[in-house]
Amino acid sequence: MSTSREPIIIIKKKKVHAHAHHGGAWKVAYADFVTAMMAFFIVLWLMSSSQNVKEAIAGYFKDARGIQNLKGSALAGAGEGITVTKDQMGNLKESLQKALRQKSGFEKLKDHVAMTITGEGLRIELLETDKGMFFENGQPKPTPSGAGLLTQIAKELGKLSNSIFIEGHTDSKPFDNGLYTNWELSADRANAARKLMEESGLRPNQVTQIRGYADQLLRLPGRPEDPSNRRISIIVQYPQEEPDRKAPPGKANPAVPAQKAKK
Repeated sequence: MSTSREPIIIIKKKKVHAHAHHGGAWKVAYADFVTAMMAFFIVLWLMSSSQNVKEAIAGYFKDARGIQNLKGSALAGAGEGITVTKDQMGNLKESLQKALRQKSGFEKLKDHVAMTITGEGLRIELLETDKGMFFENGQPKPTPSGAGLLTQIAKELGKLSNSIFIEGHTDSKPFDNGLYTNWELSADRANAARKLMEESGLRPNQVTQIRGYADQLLRLPGRPEDPSNRRISIIVQYPQEEPDRKAPPGKANPAVPAQKAKK
């Protein structure tokens, strides 16, 4: 009789689980897709935007710190506009010079437009010639060249929230008519520039001071009768919150004896 034993067969049953739960992986993929679509539409918007918008965005990547200090934004197309800080005033000067160079006929005027950064801000000066380039001789009426240039400057400065001062200056040549003096002429020209610039792009109340200095602050003290002493100065002020901003000089003293201006 055979004594061999039957082999023992062990059957292991493997439990088959349902597919593992995929968790939130699909949400991450969807978020990436939405982000990509948003970037795509931003690119489309930038391609159709104005040159000013493109330059403002480019400025962010070149000077992110400066952009963070802005109170307003030209990108929004509303509000007070961009606040130019003291550190950015040099960039404003370059930007304004570039804009003016694109103006038709500016080549003839460029030698009579001076821009300097001072303790008050950016000073833009329109220097007269012997024949009268920006204002009629002895009159507060702007010439066509003067009106065109003031209009262009107003369009650029109107994008800012910075306050504006406007000064009028004369040379030391006397008037034939003593009833109208340096004081009246310098103040009237500054006020005429204000009116024209407010009609051409400056924001309401952006001009905070009008100053008439007559011949008390000559550009060329050693040549008091030089025609370039007759000028209009437009000052873009530093923001008021900057602690190192110098206080503006006082208004012209009406008690000073009036000097006579050139006719």
